[in-house]
Amino acid sequence: MEPSALINLEQHLMAELATPPNEVRRLFHGRGRCWPGLEQLTVDWLSGQVLVSLFKEPSEEFLAQLHRILETLSATPVWQQSGATSLLLQHRDRQGSPMEVLWGESREYQDVVENGLTFKLDLGRKQNNGLFLDMRYGRDWVMRHAEGKRVLNLFAYTCGFSVAAIAGGAEHVVNLDMAKAALSRGRDNHHLNKHDLSKVSFLGHELFKSWGKVRKLGPYDLIIIDPPSFQKGSFALTKDYQKILRRLPELLTENGQVLACVNDPGVSSSFLIEGMAAEAPELAYQYRLENPPEFKDIDPEGGLKVLLFERS
Repeated sequence: MEPSALINLEQHLMAELATPPNEVRRLFHGRGRCWPGLEQLTVDWLSGQVLVSLFKEPSEEFLAQLHRILETLSATPVWQQSGATSLLLQHRDRQGSPMEVLWGESREYQDVVENGLTFKLDLGRKQNNGLFLDMRYGRDWVMRHAEGKRVLNLFAYTCGFSVAAIAGGAEHVVNLDMAKAALSRGRDNHHLNKHDLSKVSFLGHELFKSWGKVRKLGPYDLIIIDPPSFQKGSFALTKDYQKILRRLPELLTENGQVLACVNDPGVSSSFLIEGMAAEAPELAYQYRLENPPEFKDIDPEGGLKVLLFERS
């Protein structure tokens, strides 16, 4: 990354903070490679907490300049009037992903609102805080299409899709993730939104050892697949995704839908389209959801891919 590019970050943040978001949002997305010299840097607005994330350790010169720019920013009238409560810098490439508090006071737990729904984030404890902001349109789609449906949410993490589905009137949602702590936070997220938990199931299991249990709770009108690119000992995207696709027909209702996601810049939409055609040909590709405009990417296939398939 280039220290000389940081002036562009400063100008962009000044413009964004002049009219701060009402809900949780990405303010700056260097990862889309539309900002030369700032490719490993993002900035998020988390209900007043401003989180700057470094995805790779920069040079000492870059880091020193970044500190100076952020210190200057926090002293401006724009910052003071924005409602910001803290300024945080996370070093995601360092052991433990430590977080510096550059200004204000950090709250370890932060409730944020997206599309009118509330989610609890963990700040400073883990590399990821509990909500992937680029999936905003995906959660919105689910909320708008879930009414009366039985939903299977694979790799559920903190159950963002589940919260959206229940808010949209889903009959029942089954959340599966091997990380039981993440599912516990998902339960918290449902509580925050005053949802009826009798409509939600939480399975803390490894997917490939749980097909029988998953099938018993079906069939499903909508299946959501949002896996990590790699999960040590349990999932490798390019090797294991096909194993899920070939199971879909036995889990779906007659007119079932699948929302299949991949967020590896090296894996294109064709991986899912061709994989589905090979493993579950009765599921026809419909369209790809757009990504939020704040996640602009120089390569349309470089960012998040969320594809809809329907049984035909």
